[in-house]
Amino acid sequence: MPVDDLARSDVVTAPPGESISALASTMRSRDVGSVVITDGDEPVGIVTDRDLTLRVLAESVDPSELTAADVMTDDPHTIDKQAGFYRATELMSDHGVRRLPVCDGDDLVGIITADDLTELLADEQGRMAEIIRAQRPPY
Repeated sequence: MPVDDLARSDVVTAPPGESISALASTMRSRDVGSVVITDGDEPVGIVTDRDLTLRVLAESVDPSELTAADVMTDDPHTIDKQAGFYRATELMSDHGVRRLPVCDGDDLVGIITADDLTELLADEQGRMAEIIRAQRPPY
């Protein structure tokens, strides 16, 4: 199954010059844990709620002086929209990330998260359990 079938297309994005305060407000209002930083349609970075905690709060840095470019993870790991979801889990594991921007060429078209993959696997496990229960002999 291609990640394009699982990915969310309503990716929350911001430009590199977006203020930290605006990023945090956007995360709160959109109920997300990350914002993909874009230059046009190309992802150039990602800022997560963890980045804000570790790179701003834990360092006691004045957030009013920072932009997305100051705290983002540059050149984020991405996945092609036609790649399979097993490839997504492999990339997440190999690079220690929980979110992958989904691209069509260089253009951002979605995002897939570890939570999305966990939900998919849980749904599949539930279906398997239904089959097992249906085929189990009565005791």
